[in-house]
Amino acid sequence: MTPELTVLALAGILQAVQFFAYSVFANLQVGPKAAMGPRDKFIPLTGTAGRLQRALNNHFEGLIFFTLAVVVVVLGDKTTGFSATCAWTYLGARVLYIPCYTFGLTPWRSLVWAVGFMSTMLMIVSALLF
Repeated sequence: MTPELTVLALAGILQAVQFFAYSVFANLQVGPKAAMGPRDKFIPLTGTAGRLQRALNNHFEGLIFFTLAVVVVVLGDKTTGFSATCAWTYLGARVLYIPCYTFGLTPWRSLVWAVGFMSTMLMIVSALLF
């Protein structure tokens, strides 16, 4: 398996870990009755639960781009040391993004996000150029 695919698999595991953390804090905030109910009415999450939810949603969005980058690099037979470094940088940034967002670390959250996003875009561009 290529390093890029390995990182993609690990990013999927990270997504599951984020989902678990968000679920725990959301359930603690709204209580089991609301969490297990039909949720016919919107239940806003605040504080840590809300930030974990937004970080999770952000990772879903970023993971779409990263998956596209991995597919282009791997199926296009364009894997290089550079693309592997970009993939690992993306994963590192996503790991750091969670506490940055959860604890409201400004401007670090935005800077870490930018590193992950740029790493993904550089993977795609490198596949087109090399």
